[in-house]
Amino acid sequence: MPSKASLALALGIMALAGWGVFSTFSWPWKAALFPLVIGIPLFCMAAAEVLWVLFGSTARSEAMDFQLSTDLPARVVLRRTLLAIAWIAGFFAAIVLLGFPVAVPLLVFLYLKVQGGERWGLSLVFTVAVWAIFYGLFDRLLHLPFPDGLIVTWTGLG
Repeated sequence: MPSKASLALALGIMALAGWGVFSTFSWPWKAALFPLVIGIPLFCMAAAEVLWVLFGSTARSEAMDFQLSTDLPARVVLRRTLLAIAWIAGFFAAIVLLGFPVAVPLLVFLYLKVQGGERWGLSLVFTVAVWAIFYGLFDRLLHLPFPDGLIVTWTGLG
């Protein structure tokens, strides 16, 4: 028996994603790019979920059931959760204070060095690659202006 909740959710997501993609057809290409890049894969994944629910095996398997890890102490889980929240909050703070073009490569570098413990060379190569992709896509190709961070605004350096 298919899961009615999963089927309803997948059909709802398909409808919303399809509507989002369809509504962009009359938009300029640059305005439609982001909704299309998100909407088309979202529609396809929701369609795959519908097919999985309707035609997939009814036998339950361990791989299908999501379960939080029970073999770790609650203190370790709490520490890891708070650490992830701190990284996200730090990224948001860097965006507000420094702006996107500085915050993105800064986050990549700090995460690789501090959290990942990676070597300097690898951290620098990935940071430069992320910066180049970010700059090339958003600034050079799409010409999207990002607002200056608050520090740049306060100091008048922008």
